[in-house]
Amino acid sequence: MTPMTLAQLSEVVGGTVHDAEDGGTGLRVTGPATIDSRAVEPGGLFAAFVGEHVDGHDYAASAVEAGAAAVLGSRPVGVPSVVVDDPGAALTALARHVLARLPDVQVLAVTGSQGKTSTKDLLAAVLADAAPTVATRGSFNNELGLPLTVLRADPGTRFLLLEMGARGIGHIRTLCEVARPDVAMVLNVGKAHLGEFGTQADIARAKGELVEALPGDGVAVLNGDDPLVDAMASRTDARVLRFGSTAGADLRWSDVRLDERGHASVVLQHAGERVPVALQLVGEHMAVNAAAAAAAALSVGVPLADAARSLSAVRTLSQWRMEVHERGDGVTVVNDAYNANPDSMAAALKALVAIGGGARARRRRTIAVLGEMKELGESGEAEHEAVGRLAVRLGVDRVVAVGAPARAIGEGARAEAGSGEERAVFVDDNEAAVALLRGELRDGDVVLLKASRGARLDLVAAAVLDQGLDDGAGR
Repeated sequence: MTPMTLAQLSEVVGGTVHDAEDGGTGLRVTGPATIDSRAVEPGGLFAAFVGEHVDGHDYAASAVEAGAAAVLGSRPVGVPSVVVDDPGAALTALARHVLARLPDVQVLAVTGSQGKTSTKDLLAAVLADAAPTVATRGSFNNELGLPLTVLRADPGTRFLLLEMGARGIGHIRTLCEVARPDVAMVLNVGKAHLGEFGTQADIARAKGELVEALPGDGVAVLNGDDPLVDAMASRTDARVLRFGSTAGADLRWSDVRLDERGHASVVLQHAGERVPVALQLVGEHMAVNAAAAAAAALSVGVPLADAARSLSAVRTLSQWRMEVHERGDGVTVVNDAYNANPDSMAAALKALVAIGGGARARRRRTIAVLGEMKELGESGEAEHEAVGRLAVRLGVDRVVAVGAPARAIGEGARAEAGSGEERAVFVDDNEAAVALLRGELRDGDVVLLKASRGARLDLVAAAVLDQGLDDGAGR
């Protein structure tokens, strides 16, 4: 963050300084802001919020002891602080103020129904190889996470990469008022959060707010293969750069292949140049994410060959996204338990089958442990059933549906397989899933774990990897 005194910070956010000598004129905040007292950085700002179960103000003193310069909160806490009525609004005001004083920073923003965190991680790696870059950590993409990301930027930052999520019309527009993008990338319009939006048209309307926020000299990076995204070109006067699989795309991807480990390779083409990319990430959908990242990198001047080298070097993404672990007994565990929707479920199942060997004669047994996909609204049961049917059609050997909301996955798998074959099983909770897997897994098996975050299948993955079943896994 751009250094400032506590008094200056207080003036920016309209707060009152407490428990600081000379009204905070001699105390400088030089580090980034955080809402986690365990993650404070020297000279940083600890933002205290009153939550449903935890009051951050109770940890203010320990945050300062750990190195924070001061606290931003809604009441005095006995250590140097700025007190405001609304800490969230204050963080937003502070982020807007800091970014306005960083004229050399280019802001890139990414949204989409699925794949935005993985694409953001890939793009962050490309940009970081080109110049100092600050990017959203994990999926911290809402009205709180975005200003915290902005506040990690400083005068040395060249690229500020922001993931933007939406759970309603107007959400992205509000985020763009904090950080107006120079480059706006929209990946897709899928079925995630369909229960909150109602229709895919409404999802497209919300995602398109990102391109509407662009200045005239900005760039809209759009998925030309998705009609709802491609149509967003009419919502901006900025230059449009399309990525896709068709000849009309500015950045075209082709020749996607998966090796025996499920790693994707792809050929990227732009302006007559053809560059191969050999990813160290699992799943053919990662090839599309890589193409999107390369397109955005092109928009800020990164040569395609440089982007390809950076993409080929990426080994890991944010936590619990197609993480592949090998047990000592030869069992492969694919932990993709951070989130799920119908489209990402399909991509993960295809990756599972690829790792298992596909149609090869000496293929490995594949097991899909699947939980609830949340926020699908009235279509939820049908979408869960469709996932089960798809798993069988793709050739998954065993489908384990976990928890009552996911029961339709098992029913769909059974219906697709027919009465002569027991391809699916239903278990009540995560603890039962762990017991089942510990009893059934054998040398060479490949097991995928995927569900919405609330299902906590990451705990099942940890237990299967013999890391122990944390409390709450059976809930």
